[in-house]
Amino acid sequence: MAVSNKKLPRPKLTRAKIADIYAHLARLDPAPRTELHYSNPFTLVVAVALSAQATDVGVNKATKALFEAADTPEKMAALGEDKVRDYVKTIGLFRTKAKNVTKLSQMLIDDFGSEVPDTREELERLPGVGRKTANVVLNEIFRQPTMAVDTHIFRVSNRTGMAPGKNPLEVELNLLKVTPDEYALHAHHWLILHGRYVCVARTPKCFNCVISEICKFKDKTPAVD
Repeated sequence: MAVSNKKLPRPKLTRAKIADIYAHLARLDPAPRTELHYSNPFTLVVAVALSAQATDVGVNKATKALFEAADTPEKMAALGEDKVRDYVKTIGLFRTKAKNVTKLSQMLIDDFGSEVPDTREELERLPGVGRKTANVVLNEIFRQPTMAVDTHIFRVSNRTGMAPGKNPLEVELNLLKVTPDEYALHAHHWLILHGRYVCVARTPKCFNCVISEICKFKDKTPAVD
């Protein structure tokens, strides 16, 4: 899906205000990382692929035993789809995900010498790996300043007005345009964590938000006595 930068919605905040948002979030957590548990690039790819429509907590519970049994493409492929499915059956869409995990493991062996590739195009060739998953791997493992837009980032970007968009790709491209270079590496983690714990979907904790005065969200939630 291609979107021209000329068609992107205009941010409701100035670049200075957007930089202020990142500065506030950076003071809370200077070097954020993913909350998914992994031990190497391969296990991160698997964990992120499993996390679609699932919580990180739920994925971590399932992958603890899975990764003890198989932490390389060879071990995962040898485990086979049926056994992988047994390990991940507590996760949503577990049948499809188990199939994808075994297929991507075999593809890594056959096409990439068992190494996780470091480009989005190659990562997206892997079964079950889309743009968001590829962006997480590129950022977390290869330290590339990507934006992995999930529901949390989509919500925060639109609510604050820093990077509005009608779909995840618009938000991603807008964020890449407006995020200062000095914050680019950690930006998506700050926004995910802010959306997960403060700017939550139903009742955002605006009363306990360090960027509340900058945010353009109209229906801010007051503190309850």
